[in-house]
Amino acid sequence: HLLEECVVISVSHNKDWLLVCFGCRTVGIQLWLPSSNGDSSIICRPWQICQRYLQQRIWFGLVKLDVKTKSASGVEFTTSGSSNTDTGKVNGSLETKYKWAEYGLTFTEKWNTDNTLGTEIAIEDQIAKGLKLTFDTTFSPNTGKKSGKIKSAYKRECLNLGCDVDFDFAGPAIHGSAVFGYEGWLAGYQMTFDSAKSKLTRNNFSVGYKTGDFQLHTNVNDGSEFGGSIYQKVSDNLETAVNLAWTAGSNSTRFGIAAKYKLDSTASISAKVNNSSLVGVGYTQTLRPGVKLTLSALIDGKSINAGGHKLGLGLELEA
Repeated sequence: HLLEECVVISVSHNKDWLLVCFGCRTVGIQLWLPSSNGDSSIICRPWQICQRYLQQRIWFGLVKLDVKTKSASGVEFTTSGSSNTDTGKVNGSLETKYKWAEYGLTFTEKWNTDNTLGTEIAIEDQIAKGLKLTFDTTFSPNTGKKSGKIKSAYKRECLNLGCDVDFDFAGPAIHGSAVFGYEGWLAGYQMTFDSAKSKLTRNNFSVGYKTGDFQLHTNVNDGSEFGGSIYQKVSDNLETAVNLAWTAGSNSTRFGIAAKYKLDSTASISAKVNNSSLVGVGYTQTLRPGVKLTLSALIDGKSINAGGHKLGLGLELEA
C-alpha cells in the first residue's frame, strides 16, 4: 500500500536538504528541496515516508532492471523491466522525456507491455512563478480505453496547493489538496469530489511537526482511519521510523518499524518488521558511478519452515 492516495505530511532531512514525498493514487514521487526555503510542499501516507525513504529500491519477489540514459540532444530515456518470481509474469516500460527549458516545457512519452500509451505535457514557472500545469493522457489500443487528466500545482514558501481533474465518461472527479507550513509545523488537507455521485468521496486531514533530526505526524482519513508515524535520524549513518495505524470498527492496530544504516558512501542496509511478522531486509551497493545493485528478502516470521519467503534482485544503470 505504498502508493495509495494520501494526505499525510512528511518531511525527512539530510543536512541542508529536505526529502519530501508525494503519493497520488498509483504514483509515488520523491523530491529534494532546499530546507532553507521553508517549503512544506508534499503530502503522503504515514508509512510511505518510512518505507519509501528507508526502503528505496527494494523489490521483494522481483528481478528488476532499470536503465537510464540521456542523448546528446537532451532527450532522456528510461527503460524498466521486471520479472515476478511467483507468477513468472514479465513487465516492461519505456519512457522518453524532453525538456524545453527556455519555455519551461516538458514532453513525456510512455509505453508499457500492457500496450498502454501515455503522453504528458507540462509547463512550469511560465504563467506564474511556482505554478505548474500538466496535461496527461493515456490510450490502450487493445481495449480502446482512453483517459485524460489536467493537473495544477502552485508552490510558494510554506504553501503548496494542488487541483487535478480526472476526466471520465460518467463525470469528472476533482482532487484538491493544500499543505501549509510554519516554524516546523505542517498541516495538510485533501478532498475528492465525484461529480457522477455529487458527493465528497475523500476527506482527509493531517498535522506534522519537524525539529532537528526528529519528525512526527498524524492523520485522519474520512473520519475512520487514524495513523501516525515518527522518523528520527539517530546519527549520520542510522535512520529509524515507526508507524501506527488504526481503523474505526476494527480491534487490531497495525504497526511497523523500519531502519536504514549506511555502511559507507557506497553501501547501505535496510530492515523492517510489521505486526504481521513480516521481516524485510535489503542491501544496496553502488558498484561504480551509475551502477547500483540491490538484494532483498522478505521473510514470513509466522511460517519460517513452511516457505513462501521472497527474494528480490535489482540492478540500475544510468549514463
